[in-house]
Amino acid sequence: MCTVNVNAHRSTQIHVKKFCDSDLEVAFRQHTCFIRNLEGVDLLTCSWGNNLYTLSLQDMMASSPICLLSKASKTKSWLWHRRLSHLNFGAINHLARQSLVRGLPKLKFEKDHLCSACVMGKSTKKTHKPKSEDTNQEKLYLLHMDLCGPMRVESVNGKKYILVIVDDYSRFTWVKFMCSKDETPMFIIKFLKMIQVRLNVPVRRIRTDNGTEFVNQTLWDYYEEVGISHETSVACSP
Repeated sequence: MCTVNVNAHRSTQIHVKKFCDSDLEVAFRQHTCFIRNLEGVDLLTCSWGNNLYTLSLQDMMASSPICLLSKASKTKSWLWHRRLSHLNFGAINHLARQSLVRGLPKLKFEKDHLCSACVMGKSTKKTHKPKSEDTNQEKLYLLHMDLCGPMRVESVNGKKYILVIVDDYSRFTWVKFMCSKDETPMFIIKFLKMIQVRLNVPVRRIRTDNGTEFVNQTLWDYYEEVGISHETSVACSP
């Protein structure tokens, strides 16, 4: 047992196991008891007297901050983790020891599981290897297409959608305004026929997202007929 003198009129007894449960070590000498952390740093010193080791908290408070003996509950630990903008628990314990945050209790805050928000915020994408050489050596070899809309405000002619077509080689861009996304398949077929005749160059590949305006039976049949390769991007990726 270790007796803790809170003031001149009141004292309490703490079992050694309480310290051990708080990841602390207790070392006994002839007339002294040392309470240390796992790094071997002495946090508290108790003196022997009246068949008990006695620790005066008043003396400790006068000289240095009280060490963290009590563990915060899981709910309180994660509450302060979120309050402090997902600060790591080592920093939270430092703030508590130094009394640097008003209202932050002097407890030991522990992480018992991973924070999903922290994991998400620290995640990174792997970089793509640069191309060793440019594979697009001619115009119309690859066309990028995307549809934007519906817009909140219609145009004077009732257009709500914008179809953008970009030539990968020249970066030349065509823009078409439409009233409905259902117009997309027939316009693409009409556009491909027109541009190939004007430039006298065949379109070989088309790259789009997986929207139904680009992925449908009408365009599949046309691409198969003229020999155009249709590529789609990975879901949830630009």
